[in-house]
Amino acid sequence: MNKDSQLSGDADRSDTRPILIIPYMWIGDFVRNHTVVRVLKERWPNRPVDLLTTSLCAPLVDYMPGVRQGIVWDLPRSRLAVSRQFGLAKLLRERNYGTALVLPRTWKAAIAPALAGIPERVGFVGEFRFGLINRWRWGEKRLPRFIDKNAALAQPDGAPLPPEWPVPQLRVPAEEIARWRQANGLSARAAVALAPGSVGVSKRWTYYPEAARLLVERGLEVWVVGGPAEKGLAKEIVAAGGPGVRDLTGNDLRNGVLAMAAAGVAISNDSGLMHIAAALGTPTMGIFGPTSPYLWAPLNGLAATVVQDKSVLSCQPCQSTICRMNDHRCMRDIAASEVVAIAQRVLGASSLPP
Repeated sequence: MNKDSQLSGDADRSDTRPILIIPYMWIGDFVRNHTVVRVLKERWPNRPVDLLTTSLCAPLVDYMPGVRQGIVWDLPRSRLAVSRQFGLAKLLRERNYGTALVLPRTWKAAIAPALAGIPERVGFVGEFRFGLINRWRWGEKRLPRFIDKNAALAQPDGAPLPPEWPVPQLRVPAEEIARWRQANGLSARAAVALAPGSVGVSKRWTYYPEAARLLVERGLEVWVVGGPAEKGLAKEIVAAGGPGVRDLTGNDLRNGVLAMAAAGVAISNDSGLMHIAAALGTPTMGIFGPTSPYLWAPLNGLAATVVQDKSVLSCQPCQSTICRMNDHRCMRDIAASEVVAIAQRVLGASSLPP
């Protein structure tokens, strides 16, 4: 078999050439890329799989089974950065990749693999990438979900979609969680992790301070998890909940991974931390308003999908980052008491001590 055509035919299980995945670099999308890794490893168990990553997402690679290594290379979102593209191409050429899966549909994402001369560069047609992609895939518009589009690239050309994809997984050693708890002065009690941030204002549920107060009143320990952009929100939540609430926001995504791994239940907007918690196997409550749980919920499933059910909103889901109709009712009509009641049920069902 011609090795340059293996992604369009039956796979050769004796192939050992490394594969590079060029993923989307938003945190939640990056986590869901692990499904692509699992599909590739099922096809080619002896081909190493590497992920291109940004500095922000790099800690996730350490917890992804089946990934050999992450290639950390920060490219600016807003410009081409020609010298950085050539530098990345040089690095990729030295690694001798046999295949590159280019998941983003932009021509910019395909430049470095093409400059590196990777023999097989697989992707959808996208932005007129003729010459950059040499193994075209068609039918992208027939695949409604993000994960269907990405994981399909790891299958033989024309293969039917499976009933279910392998779920993304993040695995954190128990001893690492124990060290993290000790370093942060945290008890062994099951805590409720709150993730109030998200990309896009319309996806943010605004009642986290009230929810924290209610959770503390019920004797639960509460952590606020997020990045530096959530510091202001964390202060509000701590002020509302008092000493029973810990601000665990910070600059290192690894801290967020460990917090979600240690939590008894996570309450999150539709965000990267929601996907992290679900991939870790932590019981996760995803609060959805403007986005569709069908399209964007984790493949792992959620312990609870929280949506407002008090009224029918013609604009929901709008998939917009800013609410332009109905005064954000899709999120505003989800009461804190409702979320707290669900969290208590989830904690009880998980058999973890409160």
